[in-house]
Amino acid sequence: MDTSTRSYALSKMSNDICELLPMLEEVYKDFHANPELSMQETRTAGIAASFIKKFGYEVYEHVGVTGVIGLLKNGDGPVVMLRADMDALPMAEKTGLPYASNKKGQTADGEVVDVSHMCGHDLHVTWLIGVAKLLASHRHLWHGTLMIVFQPGEEIGTGAKTMIDDGMMERFPKPDIILGQHVMVGEAGTVGYRAGAILSAGDSMHIKMYGRGAHGSMPQNAIDPVVIAASTVMRLQTIVSRELSPLESGVLTIGALQAGTKENIIPDDAVIKLNMRTYDENVRRKMIDAVHRICCAECQASNTDQPPKFTTINSYPLTENDIHATAILAAAFKEHFAERAYETAPASASEDFSIFGREWKVPYVFWLVGSTEKSVWDKAVLNGDINQIPSNHSSKFSPQLHPTLQTGLETMLVGALTWFEKV
Repeated sequence: MDTSTRSYALSKMSNDICELLPMLEEVYKDFHANPELSMQETRTAGIAASFIKKFGYEVYEHVGVTGVIGLLKNGDGPVVMLRADMDALPMAEKTGLPYASNKKGQTADGEVVDVSHMCGHDLHVTWLIGVAKLLASHRHLWHGTLMIVFQPGEEIGTGAKTMIDDGMMERFPKPDIILGQHVMVGEAGTVGYRAGAILSAGDSMHIKMYGRGAHGSMPQNAIDPVVIAASTVMRLQTIVSRELSPLESGVLTIGALQAGTKENIIPDDAVIKLNMRTYDENVRRKMIDAVHRICCAECQASNTDQPPKFTTINSYPLTENDIHATAILAAAFKEHFAERAYETAPASASEDFSIFGREWKVPYVFWLVGSTEKSVWDKAVLNGDINQIPSNHSSKFSPQLHPTLQTGLETMLVGALTWFEKV
């Protein structure tokens, strides 16, 4: 859709956008207060499905366990897929908001945990419901097929693949473009785009290191896995500092080191849980290989009876926006948002969104929507302490609802209308 036609379509929707915001605010607050863990998003999915059914979509539920897909066929034209993730996090909320979550949930391992939307997926679902309504109400302004996707399980890295494995590519039309967005720390009302890598690849591992237990007073009878694990943790930190070029980028974090039950018992084993973030496949492979090499070498140096056991916790591919499609979208964002649209630096967060584009082999674009109150953002920029703002996955992450709610609606509308053919 060319610039004049897209601008005309958005201007015709402007009053409806304003009238829709109060309803969407209530929907958002309800989702926020009632979060659900990954692959358990039955209530959220049911509400989303109910809304888009009312808007006239063909609705398919339980795609990949709890996923929901809505199709709106509106004549000849491209197929545009818009995606929102639905799941919350196993953590307590400390925002103090009147609609804050106090919910509990049970993980797949049977552990009872606090549950909260500290990543912003409640806002993503709300945005997509709003966009679904607006495009359904203004079908005379565009031609093509709109595919609305509410995805489960992003936080555990399996949701997109689960939908694909449930026959998504066989059951639904192949998109011409796949679009997604994420609320992030940044001045509210802004949108950040980037061609190429915008989010890192993420790899998490569970590493079990085997020793030989003994009484704490008789270390000569043991092969101490605590010492092995401690040495390994320190050595793993040298992968980024000593094995990567200063021009290469990578992050390696040890998030858990677990061993033993009592101070005078040398345990039989120890566990390391680590996470890596990279922006280049060669760097990613180099770091994974180095982790295996170092862990095995430390065990061999201590003469263990068996090598360490490596288990993948989750793995997220690089989110690498199509260069041509991003250029088109960037021009559309700048035309609509003016100085509020900017080229962002890559973020070190990871997503499974790109799996849809990778599996379908079609271009995709993912962008970031700022959510920080302007005065807070400006002060943080002035003082050089942006990192002090509670971000996604912080117990105090709290997007400023306005203008963030409207901005996310408009970004997704601009994206969809940019690809739909001129009427």
